[in-house]
Amino acid sequence: MSELGSKVKGLSERHYDDRMPRWLHRPLRAGRNMHEVDAILRGLDLHTVCESAKCPNRMECFSCRTATFMLLGDVCTRNCSFCSVAKGMPGAVDAGEPEKVAQAAARLGLKHVVMTSVTRDDLADGGAHHFAAAIKAVRHHLPEATVEVLTPDFQGDTEALQVVLEESPEVFNHNLETVEALYAVVRPQAGYERSLELLRAARGISPQTRLKSGLMVGLGESRDQLRGTFGDLAHAGCDMLTIGQYLRPSREQLRVERFLSPVEFEELRRLAEDAGIHQVASAPFVRSSYRARELLHKQENGGPHCRPQG
Repeated sequence: MSELGSKVKGLSERHYDDRMPRWLHRPLRAGRNMHEVDAILRGLDLHTVCESAKCPNRMECFSCRTATFMLLGDVCTRNCSFCSVAKGMPGAVDAGEPEKVAQAAARLGLKHVVMTSVTRDDLADGGAHHFAAAIKAVRHHLPEATVEVLTPDFQGDTEALQVVLEESPEVFNHNLETVEALYAVVRPQAGYERSLELLRAARGISPQTRLKSGLMVGLGESRDQLRGTFGDLAHAGCDMLTIGQYLRPSREQLRVERFLSPVEFEELRRLAEDAGIHQVASAPFVRSSYRARELLHKQENGGPHCRPQG
């Protein structure tokens, strides 16, 4: 069996739980573009969060010739208990990676380029200059494309944040991930207030940039806690929000406490919009960069809320 074939087979086995409700069981969406996308990424030695985080949507996205690039390697210096990205001491930064990301984006014909990274607390700037270089490279190869960056918290360093924002990405995304009460368990090396402050600082540094964040649900949070979190994000200046069901990537991560129904996700969307967040994508399979261009398009045109599939 080929490497890609093994991934396809493995995808149907991951995220499996006997308790999973029917709305989380869906057919695999493999398309003919998967092999081409995989070949481009492998040929340029690039990483994607789609693969490293075992995203349940990656077959669909690859089949649509899109992917979310993961900068700065595939080893994270933090140990978040929900995430399947490898943890440890990362290797040296690949100075040629920004150019390779831009080349891949051009070969895929992307109109909206999304880049994230592992957290690199070992770097003085947290990788901010690397993000900036990647934005520049994408602008050179795809001048008509929009750019979205999903960054770590840079340990609260606003100078590092400014380095990224000076390159004027259309969207700056930083995920809050969960409610404040669960941070000690879910994100022990991060800080709820520090992440909010990063978003507030981004709004102050670059008022024209659209701010985005993302939350997982099903980790044990309450409805009141979520309502409070929506308010915190709105007050921080967040324009867009993604809300999706947490699915356990492997036995090494936190167990799912509860599976929310599609009706509940629709209720959360309304609560978030009522709190003042303009565009909200809320559904079980929604992820931070899933159909990101669609959400941006809704925000730009002031249209109705996004209703993603899944």
